[in-house]
Amino acid sequence: MTRKDIFHQIQQKKSYLCIGLDTDINKIPKHLLKYEDPVYEFNRQIIEATHDLCIGYKPNIAFYEARGTAGWASLEKTLACIPAEQFTIADAKRGDIGNTSRLYAKAFFETMNFDAVTVAPYMGEDSVKPFLEFDEKWVILLGLTSNKGSNDFQFTPQENGQPLYEKVMRRAMEWGSPEQLMFVIGATHPKKFQEIRSIAPDNFYLVPGVGAQGGDLQGLSQYGLNKLGGLFVNSSRGIIYASDGEDFAEQARASALRLQQQMAGILDL
Repeated sequence: MTRKDIFHQIQQKKSYLCIGLDTDINKIPKHLLKYEDPVYEFNRQIIEATHDLCIGYKPNIAFYEARGTAGWASLEKTLACIPAEQFTIADAKRGDIGNTSRLYAKAFFETMNFDAVTVAPYMGEDSVKPFLEFDEKWVILLGLTSNKGSNDFQFTPQENGQPLYEKVMRRAMEWGSPEQLMFVIGATHPKKFQEIRSIAPDNFYLVPGVGAQGGDLQGLSQYGLNKLGGLFVNSSRGIIYASDGEDFAEQARASALRLQQQMAGILDL
C-alpha cells in the first residue's frame, strides 16, 4: 500500500483513525467465552462495527503470542476478516541482528501479509534494513514514544545537543524513503509535533496515546498533519473496551465515531 493509497482512504472516510486490537481474553465481555475462539469473535464484531470509520487496524502481537498457538490462530482469522482496503499494522516492536530481522520481516510481511510492522531501532541500521526490502511494506520505527519511560533515554542530549530520538529519526531517514518508513510519535508529547514535522516533513506518524492515555487530538493534528494526511492516530482501549456488555460492538462504534467526527472537523478546516 502506497502513501497515496492511504491518503485516498483518509479523504474518503474523513478519518485518520487506527484501531488497536489489544485484545485480552480476560477483559472481553463474558458472554463471548461460549464461542470456540472468543478473541476472534470479539475482534470480528469490533471490525464489523468500525471498519467504515477507520483507515487501519493494529493488533498488538503480545496479546496473541501470550496465548501460544491458539493466539496465533486468533490473529490469522482476525487478519482474514479485515477488509482489504484497511492498513494493517503488526505492533511487534521487533529488531535484532540482520538474519533474525529478515525472518521477522518474512513472518509479518509474507506469512501473515501485514502492511507494516513496528520496529525497535536500538541495534541500528543492519537490524532495520531487512524490513525495508519488501515492496509496498512499511517499517514503523520507534521515535518518541508515549510511555512514561520515554524520559529515561529518548530525550538524552547528544554531542550537538539534539535529543536521542531526533538522532534516531534523522539517521533512519537515510535508510528508507517516506514511502517505506513511518515513525511512532506519542500523542502525550503534543507540543513536540511542530518540531518533529520539521525533522520528518513527509513521513507518516503512528500516534498512540489518544483516548485512554489522554493525548490531545486537536493539538497533535494541528502540527502533525501534512499534505498527504501523514497521521495514523491510534486508539485501543478507549474504543474496544468502551463496554464490557453485550452492546460492546455498538459502544465501540460510538467511541470510534466520536473520534472520526473530530477528525472530519479538523480535516475540513
